[in-house]
Amino acid sequence: MPRPKPIVVRPRIRATRGDVILIGPGKADLLEAIDESGSIRSAAGRIGMSYMRAWSLVRTLNESFRGPLVERTRGGARHGGAVVTPLGREVLALYREMEQRSERALQPAWRRIERLVKKP
Repeated sequence: MPRPKPIVVRPRIRATRGDVILIGPGKADLLEAIDESGSIRSAAGRIGMSYMRAWSLVRTLNESFRGPLVERTRGGARHGGAVVTPLGREVLALYREMEQRSERALQPAWRRIERLVKKP
């Protein structure tokens, strides 16, 4: 008999202005992937996002904050790429902190709900 999959509780935090999502889970994951890969195209592939969608999210990120969160690099042996700026790293770190704090805050209520979940 296969082991039952664990229940995972993930809060989804989005900061919005009107209909525009300034930062949310997808944009945070994209920033992290760009930081790791040095490329928007590679980052998009890593997280299962189209290159065009990734560029759209980068544009929104760069337009929404006081400075760019991602900058393109051109030329060289690697034919360019992208880097997450210090501001981008700061925004990402603060967003991840918000996620961690919200996960800790919801644990007492989740433990009470978990007791009501049907066992497999």
